[in-house]
Amino acid sequence: MSDTKTALITGANKGLGYQIAAGLGVRGYRIAVGARDEARGEAAVKTLHAAGVDAFTVPLDVTSDRSVTEAAELISHQGGRLDVLVNNAGISGPTGPGWAQDPTTLDLDVVRAVVDTNVYGVIRVTNAMLPLLRRSPAPRIVNVSSSVGSLAWQTDPTIEVGPIMAAYSPTKSYLNAVTVHYARQLAGTSILINAACPGLVATDFTGGLGRPAEEAAATPIRLATLPDDGPTGTFSNDDGTIPW
Repeated sequence: MSDTKTALITGANKGLGYQIAAGLGVRGYRIAVGARDEARGEAAVKTLHAAGVDAFTVPLDVTSDRSVTEAAELISHQGGRLDVLVNNAGISGPTGPGWAQDPTTLDLDVVRAVVDTNVYGVIRVTNAMLPLLRRSPAPRIVNVSSSVGSLAWQTDPTIEVGPIMAAYSPTKSYLNAVTVHYARQLAGTSILINAACPGLVATDFTGGLGRPAEEAAATPIRLATLPDDGPTGTFSNDDGTIPW
């Protein structure tokens, strides 16, 4: 088994996921580029290789049991273990003007689709990768969340929390709760799991609004490279802990 650490980032072919991959890659990690579209994954790997990063493509649809199982098998064959899992893949679902999702008119099929990717997908991938993570001496899991998942902030009238996104935002609250329960279950092991808020990031997801993805990748990268005495079961951004 190689001493090189391997990191899987879901949704890593572009945007924030790519920048997390690139940031971990320059730190010496071998990068498993999780991508639903294999061709786009290969293109991202080619760009990473040009930057001197060791990387390989992992075809991965987080909503498919078969795809996730095959991804775990591929990573096992590639290196035998996994040291970092960054659950980055996510969708917002259709929005109206100003990104609004009105809870009084929501299509339940939209809600199901967003939950399937943003929550069930994280559980599906995490559980499939846990046997590989347990082979690592210092495994780290990072769930990419959002400040819109903070119930404290969403209910504080003094804080600007943006538009009502009644399909997307609750999935991040759900993801935060899931993160806490994983941390409780894995307490006493070497696995550290935390939720990261990257802020509003200028990607296809946001229509180019927000800060550069390279800058937003800082918190996920920090949590992916925590020391052995680092925290677990936390929710944080660049400035520190965020209220649940």
